[in-house]
Formats: sequence, C-alpha cells, structure tokens
Amino acid sequence: MDQSKSASIFDTGILIPAAGDAFRKLSPKAMARNPVMFVVALVSALTTVLLIRDMLTGAANTGFSLQVVAWLWFTVFFANFAEAVAEGRGKAQAQSLRQTRSDTQARLLSGTGEAFRIVPGNSLKVGDIVLVEPGDIIPSDGEVIEGVASVNEAAITGESAPVIRESGGDRSAVTGGTQVLSDRIRVRITAAAGSTFIDKMIALVEGAERQKTPNEIALNILLAGMTLIFVLAVVTIPSFASYAGGAVPVIVLVALFVTLIPTTIGALLSAIGIAGMDRLVRFNVLAMSGRAVEAAGDVDTLLLDKTGTITLGNRQASAFHPVSGVSAEELADAAQLASLADETPEGRSIVVLAKEEYGIRGRDMARLNAHFVPFTAQTRMSGVDIDGTSIRKGAVDAVLKYIGLSASATGDRLNPAGPRDELQSIADGIARQGGTPLAVVRDGRLLGVICLKDIVKGGIRERFAELRRMGIRTVMITGDNPMTAAAIAAEAGVDDFLAQATPEMKLALIREEQAKGKLVAMCGDGTNDAPALAQADVGVAMNTGTVAAREAGNMVDLDSDPTKLIEVVGIGKQLLMTRGALTTFSIANDIAKYFAIIPAMFLAFYPQLSGLNIMGLTSPESAILSAIIFNALIIVALIPLALKGVKYRPVGAAALLSRNLMIYGLGGILVPFAGIKLIDVAITAAGLV
Repeated sequence: MDQSKSASIFDTGILIPAAGDAFRKLSPKAMARNPVMFVVALVSALTTVLLIRDMLTGAANTGFSLQVVAWLWFTVFFANFAEAVAEGRGKAQAQSLRQTRSDTQARLLSGTGEAFRIVPGNSLKVGDIVLVEPGDIIPSDGEVIEGVASVNEAAITGESAPVIRESGGDRSAVTGGTQVLSDRIRVRITAAAGSTFIDKMIALVEGAERQKTPNEIALNILLAGMTLIFVLAVVTIPSFASYAGGAVPVIVLVALFVTLIPTTIGALLSAIGIAGMDRLVRFNVLAMSGRAVEAAGDVDTLLLDKTGTITLGNRQASAFHPVSGVSAEELADAAQLASLADETPEGRSIVVLAKEEYGIRGRDMARLNAHFVPFTAQTRMSGVDIDGTSIRKGAVDAVLKYIGLSASATGDRLNPAGPRDELQSIADGIARQGGTPLAVVRDGRLLGVICLKDIVKGGIRERFAELRRMGIRTVMITGDNPMTAAAIAAEAGVDDFLAQATPEMKLALIREEQAKGKLVAMCGDGTNDAPALAQADVGVAMNTGTVAAREAGNMVDLDSDPTKLIEVVGIGKQLLMTRGALTTFSIANDIAKYFAIIPAMFLAFYPQLSGLNIMGLTSPESAILSAIIFNALIIVALIPLALKGVKYRPVGAAALLSRNLMIYGLGGILVPFAGIKLIDVAITAAGLV
C-alpha cells in the first residue's frame, strides 16, 4: 500500500463503480445517515410527484419545474457520489488485501514433537501451534515461539525489504498473509479466522467500521438544527403570501429551502471523514477509528522515543579517551579486542574506529584461544579473556564495580583515586555532550573511556520547531541517564525529556498531561509500552511490535517508523482544517444565494426589493434556477478538495483562523456572486428561462 501507488480520485476504476454506488445510496436507509441530504432527497421526491401531476394536467411552467427538479436530484446524486468516491479508494486497497487471503494450508502441530497434519488456515483456533517453513504463507496472526526467520510483509506494508521475526522480545508478532522467506518457525495462533489483522484492515479501509467522530456528530446535529429552522421558516411563507394577496409555487418554496440550508457541507461531510482515514492508510498508518484521526489533529503533547525516532538508533564510537599514563593506541587496542565478537552496531563501530584511527587490524582469535564474554543486562559489560589477560568494556559504574571500586572508594593498588576520578570526569564530560561513555579495563587497570555518540537525525530540529509553531509540546522518552538525555534533547530541540523512563513513568506522564486537559500522542512497539499506548489519546503501535502493543494502540504504523507520529498529527490537523474550511465556505456562500432568490420570490409583493438584486439577474425564474444550479455545481467542484484535504501549514491557531476566514469565508461570499451571475447569463442566452 505504498502511497505512490494509491488510487487517484480521477481513476475510472473508482469513478465508474462510485456512480453506481451513488444511485444505491438513494435508498432511504442510506440517506437517513445524512440529515441534510435526506431532507433534500425528500423535497426532491415531493417536487417530482408534483411535476408529474402538472405534466399530466397540462399545467404551465412545467419546463421550468423540470429543470429545478433535475438539478435537485443532481445535488443529491453528487452528495452520494462524493461519499462513494471516498469509499471507493478504500475498497480498491481492500481488494489488494483480499488477494493475500488465499486458501492457505497450515501445518498444525499435534504435540511438542515434529508431527503435524495439514489443515485449512481458516480452521485454526486461538492457541493452536503451527509449523511454518521457507516459502510458506503464515496462515493467521500469531507469535513466534521458536526460531527466527526472515519474513516478507509486502502484502501489509507495500515494502519489499524483508523483516526479521524471532521468538521472545518485541519482534515476535507475525501477521497472517505474510510469507516466510528463510528458516522454519513455530507460531502460536493469536487470532481466529475473521478477526485477523488483515480482516480488520479490510473492514477499516472499506469504511465498514467507520464510526462518526464526536466533532462530526456535533456538526451533523448543528446542520440538522439549521435545516429544521429553515423548514419552519419556509412553511410560513405561503401564509404570508396569501395575506399579501398572492401565492408562491411549491417548486419555488423548495428551491428557496434547498438554497437556504447548508447543503454544501452536508453533502461533503461524510466524504471528508472517510478521506481523512484514507490519507492515513495511503501513508501506511491504519487508524482503528475516526476518533483517533480527529484526536491527532487536536494533540497538545507528543511523546517520542529517542532511539530510532530522534536519533538514528545505532550509537557509533567517535573517540578514545585514555586516562593519564595510558596511550590512545593501548586503549584502542584493548577496546578492539573486547569488541571483535560483539556483533552489535556499537561493537562493530569500535573495531572500525580503532582500525581507522590507529591502523589496528582484527586478529585471528581462533589461534589465540580467546574466550569471549557476551554482554548481559546483569553485568552490563562484555569482553575477552586471552593469553591470561582479561579485558572488559561496559558502563562506567559496572566496570568500577567489576574491579572492586565504587564512586566513593579511595582506590586500590592498581587504580588509585587519581585514575578513577579522571575516568569519572571524562565519562561525565562525554555524558554532558550527549554521548555514552564505555569504560575499558585490562587486568584490573583502568585504561580509559570510549565515547559512543547518538547521531541526531538530520532535519529533526526543524520538524520540532514546526510542531512548536503548531502549539504542540514535544517530550523525548529515553532510558539514558538525565545528563545524556539533556544533551540530546538540547541538540534535537525538543521541549522536554523523560530520562531513565520505565513503563510506569510513561503512564504517569501521560496521565499528568491529560489531567491538565491536554491530548497526548505517543508511539511504542513493546509489551511494556502497551499500558501507555492504551492510555494515550493517540497511541501509534509499530507493526513490528508485539500483539499487546498493536491491540493497545488506536493506530498501527505498517512501516514501523516512529517518526511518522509527526505526520499523523499533520494529517489529523488537515482533517479538522478541511472540515472547518468547507463549513465556513458553505455557510458563507448561502449569503449570495439569499440575494439571488429572496428578491426574486417577493418582488411581486414588494417591488422595492428590486434594489437587493445587486447581481442584476435577468428574471425571477433565472435567479431561482441559477441559484439551484450553482448549489449543485459547487458540490461537484469541491469534491476534489474534500478528498485531497486543505493544505496544512504549521502555524498557530489564530493565524489559521484568520487565513480560513479570509480564503473560505470571504471567498465563500464572493465566489457565488460571480458564479450565479455567470449561470444566469448562460441559461438566459440558451433560452432555458
């Protein structure tokens, strides 16, 4: 579902089916979901019946009535068409997802051994364990409980690059419909047929589960209220006309009513909401509800993990800092020896830096009978034992503890207080600059410190500045110590940070922000992130994350790119801006229609109203017909804007409001004056009135 491959709104594969759907949506049950257009459909049906009666009885002005009725139905049709086009884009994406759900066969394990039997994938139950081999399609959502494999998730993410899935940790979740490329794995099924991740995606992108958001419901209530007010206003006109000694034809009353009510926003409101969710899907983010998209637009506080979001994610060795009496070459040599078996990006960078800075090349450790000590969370060190020499590298406090020193120790015979204090001073200096210090010790003798540097992503500072202009506070979440966190936060330009963060601390921070009346967004991928994702107003779970994280969040990033949280906020704001802009335009352009129709209706009773005919419309009939035609055509003209969205600019709320009123408020008044006048000239020249 790459964005570049997303369907265009002018794709005939979408427009043609949408036209058929627009007719099907004329059913009363479908129309009842949109109060404004439901009323328009009712009065259109009423005028159609009256037109048929007049044609059968040979009444006058049936040509004029026919044109008005035709344009009324045109208005209803294109309101449905806008919604159908928005839904059609989702259906096109859903069809590609359905292709991944072929009749997959599964190897269902019957016990702890290798024995299995072939069963249909859709017969699997939660808790079943299946064996998946290279080339197989994973039959349903699950978790890897044994093995590690490369998995092609292009069916979900649109990306061709495979990902690694392995048992344990935060990358054990697998999705039904994806393909194992290498190795065999055992998968415990976590979702029954019909409720898999792809099933949910299909339902969501088709709009089948789209619920109206609170703002959308509130706006619908407002529009329904305005419609009711104008119903009451219009039904009193015949009594007034009778009192004045005349009569107003029903067709004219209907025309007045349709142009008075906010038909433009009423016609496009549903399409705007569907298109907002569609923009997220095309951006490879799946929103579980429209409420989440709206909330993203109102976010006040944004929580972002440091690693992989603000920084590149892999710390790189940047310098060797020896203590007094130790040469830089000696420190680099020991650091490289301790890192030769370290396959982490940090370990490899130490080997490369020693080679580049001092020409120290890797040695054949097999001949030296070296014993490598892997890193563990308990020791926070790694190293090597070789030829009776023991070398360790790791966190400063862990290394000091290893050689029997503490922060308050006075020293020992190998390391008096001077070298220890010097090493601590070097480490503190590195931390203040945003680096991570690793101490190196050989046979109990402190050699110095390796500086690992977190590389802040290019352009991230400017993006945070944009968020600040939007009124959003950014908070960096990291497990680093406060000194390191403060340095990186300053370099990245975030507003605040939470250092040495635990799941409880993340949850407490979110609740604290929400207690202040703020909306909070965050991203995460691990089981330990699930409580915070569930608590946040906008919780974006990574698709590579655990099942618990994906279930807790109300959005899933199929590309597992934490930086997308910034774009998600922008898409949410664009949705709100689009709805606000078109609502403003709809209400504003009613003003011009009042000047067209009201003088035309009452001119026979009050000739003085001719002064309000500031557009100089040819006749009452042409004025009424021009207003009705404009009312229908403006919906057609605004469909692309409703689906594409108003262009978002990261400026403050006051500036956005001023711009909105200027473009869509003032424009909404001026455009109809010009449009109605041009239509009046055209239909008069064509002899339609």
